Amino acid sequence: MSTSVPDTVSPTVPLGGPTLPQERRLVTSIPGPRSEELLARKAAAVAAGVGHTVPIQAVAAGGGVVVDADGNSLIDLGSGIAVTTLGNAHPKVVAAVQEQVAQFTHTCFMISPYESYVAVAEALNRITPGDFEKKTALFNSGAEAVENAVKIARKYTKKQAVVAFDHGYHGRTNLTMALTAKNMPYKHGFGPFASEVYRAPMSYPFRDGLSGADAAKKAISVIEKQVGVDNLAAVIIEPIQGEGGFIVPADGFLPALVEWCRANNVVFIADEVQTGFARTGAMFASELFGIEPDLITTAKGIAGGLPLAAVTGRAEIMDASHAGGLGGTYGGNPIACAAALAAIDAFENDGLIERARELGALLTERLSEIQAADPRLGDVRGRGAMIAAEFVDPTTGEPDAALTAAIAKACIAQGVIVLTCGTYGNVIRFLPPLSISDNLLREGLDVVAGALKAA
Repeated sequence: MSTSVPDTVSPTVPLGGPTLPQERRLVTSIPGPRSEELLARKAAAVAAGVGHTVPIQAVAAGGGVVVDADGNSLIDLGSGIAVTTLGNAHPKVVAAVQEQVAQFTHTCFMISPYESYVAVAEALNRITPGDFEKKTALFNSGAEAVENAVKIARKYTKKQAVVAFDHGYHGRTNLTMALTAKNMPYKHGFGPFASEVYRAPMSYPFRDGLSGADAAKKAISVIEKQVGVDNLAAVIIEPIQGEGGFIVPADGFLPALVEWCRANNVVFIADEVQTGFARTGAMFASELFGIEPDLITTAKGIAGGLPLAAVTGRAEIMDASHAGGLGGTYGGNPIACAAALAAIDAFENDGLIERARELGALLTERLSEIQAADPRLGDVRGRGAMIAAEFVDPTTGEPDAALTAAIAKACIAQGVIVLTCGTYGNVIRFLPPLSISDNLLREGLDVVAGALKAA
């Protein structure tokens, strides 16, 4: 690892992005003095409830690194929580944004429509799962998309109840907090929450040992007995849960839920905010499980780092709302739409789905090697470039949140950005940008292995 800032910038970042040295480089401790200055300003000016994971002042990012104001270069295994999937400052996105911002920045699509909003809708209607007529509405964030998906489902079915799942995460707004399972830090003290929200058990193979069919039977029984199909507008689920711990349901679980929803006039909503856009080695994780959601919510990786979200689904469901019932001042902002069109072009044409599979194989292989040597790593799971390591007490199998926090803290101090998650706080999730090099990813995983050994 270099101990000084190089005079030149090379090599070129794979798959686009700014030309930055693709290396882990520590020239100060983390945080360095300039980062500490910004963090002091943050403490004085920003609400205390807005936390941060990595104590740096980011000034550049691309390929597989984030560079701070002190000259440190950190390996990025988080992608801004799965947002910069195709790489930070991807050249196609940069060019599209620059062209659009010079034309106009805003008119409000509900006032003066523009072509890029329609083009994004057309693209999402085409690439999301399901060979049926679809329509799309654009919003600003994943939580906003989820709120609107529930609104649409309720309007279409003329029913009110919504079922979410154990370990699920859907956002920080009032309704999405109600849908979210975990209390701290997302819900504690913020109630009362939206009504008519219920919870069913999730398929969690590492902990419940159930087949997909048995887990689905258990969930459906809870729904039928505690909610009732005549009251239920929608079931919402992440095909692979994100904040809950990258939980991959057992085979057959999701198809059984979809089949039950179809038979009972219940809208099946797939929340693909974190799993969408090549992240899992498919354009959407629903494809991996052979399901076609009635509605699908997307955000995060949709626009290469710009704020945009969408609800896409069956045309007859999407058209249930009256005119003016959907929208928002900034929804489908023209700059974000331009970025999304460029990002979708890259996802479809630059080999990024295949790259996600390659990174997934590398992650799984290396983490499985670590697991074989250390029983504290209880489970390795995920798909594509969305892989998790769950840490446990090797004797009892109970979650070990303290160990997980210690590993993450040590990795960040050594210049590797990792994120924790999980209902029990005992999961490290790996979300590298698809522009990261194999060597840089391997080095990052070596640091993780060393931190586990030291802990």
